[in-house]
Amino acid sequence: MMNLMTGDQLLIKKINKSIVLQLLRDKSPLSRADISKLSGLNKATVSSLVQELIMEQLVYEIGEGQSSGGRKPVMLFYNHLAGFSIGIDLGVKDILAVLTDLQGNIIYEHDISLNQADPEYVLEQLKVVIQLLIGKAPSSPYGVVGIGVGVPGIVDKEGTILFAPNLGWKNIDLRTPLFEDFQVPIIVENEANSGAYGEKLYGAGKNSEHLIYISFGSGVGTGVMIDNKLFRGAAGFSGEMGHFTIEANGKKCSCGNRGCWELYTSEIALLEQARHLQIVENQGFEGQPSLTSLSDITTLKRAAEQGNREVIQLFNRVGEYIGIGFVNLINMFNPEQLILGNRYATLEKWLEQPIKRILEQRLQSYAYANVQISFSRLEQRSAVLGAAAFATAHFSDQHKATIQA
Repeated sequence: MMNLMTGDQLLIKKINKSIVLQLLRDKSPLSRADISKLSGLNKATVSSLVQELIMEQLVYEIGEGQSSGGRKPVMLFYNHLAGFSIGIDLGVKDILAVLTDLQGNIIYEHDISLNQADPEYVLEQLKVVIQLLIGKAPSSPYGVVGIGVGVPGIVDKEGTILFAPNLGWKNIDLRTPLFEDFQVPIIVENEANSGAYGEKLYGAGKNSEHLIYISFGSGVGTGVMIDNKLFRGAAGFSGEMGHFTIEANGKKCSCGNRGCWELYTSEIALLEQARHLQIVENQGFEGQPSLTSLSDITTLKRAAEQGNREVIQLFNRVGEYIGIGFVNLINMFNPEQLILGNRYATLEKWLEQPIKRILEQRLQSYAYANVQISFSRLEQRSAVLGAAAFATAHFSDQHKATIQA
């Protein structure tokens, strides 16, 4: 019985410490009295827990605040520079990586192109990027606390990449070799889940409890958050909405299905349809017009801005297909918010209206009235910030689990 009671006391202490630390992370600066009032914990408990957090260098005192009568309170601040996290968004053609503090502020950002998708080559490039970012980390009590990697594929609960069709990968373990080299926690997660987490913490989804983040890149990935938590499914790889069918007898997909949503809406699909188009730009020799192939999103966007009708029509068609997928997502999950992310977030001017037009036509009025369609302001940084945040959350969980008897 005594062991059970001790275990209960330690658990309560852990929970209380987590509450105090979370309050300081979210609402700093606070006094001990503020924490007591907000948390419902008595002042003695708060003082004891705050002292532990100060000793652990996660919290520090910043001087006196304004008095409401009596002694001036000593204000406390969360030490967001106690450690740093690395976030990586592994794409099909590039790697985007950031070093962040414990509140997600970007300290350093770096990206490189990938010449091939061979796993050994990609792993070596990841190591080079990680080593670079570690070298950019300022001095701190905890150093680099973890590395999060978002990948465009199906990832199980252990972090194994089961299938990444656009990379051509099956059953690839990135976690083990990265941990062996860097000896910090490695979190490997689906790229769209990382994006949903990043949007929830830092982007358009801050005020939504039920949201879906849709990443339009080489493929289409979706991250689903229900009651502020990622929905992962039984084996950890839910959210493969890019592979639900929108054309019963449509194109054959690398996943084995036909008519997958991403075959009509992904960046690869968009550029494939634009391949035959060319535009004239005044960027040639001595200001003479030059013929430019529409081979990337930036060029397409510039063409649309210049009024190219074929490109605008192409965006309209892709927007309609996106809208069809959104209808399915809304009917399936009843989310508060859909967030369109990755490079397509820059195409709001041309995609928003066709998407909304399809929703108006195909949804019941009550369903359409209760969902918000947003375009990410984080753009390509949603997933990389989410990946870094996974590493930070792991550090916080591990740290709070260290309970002194």
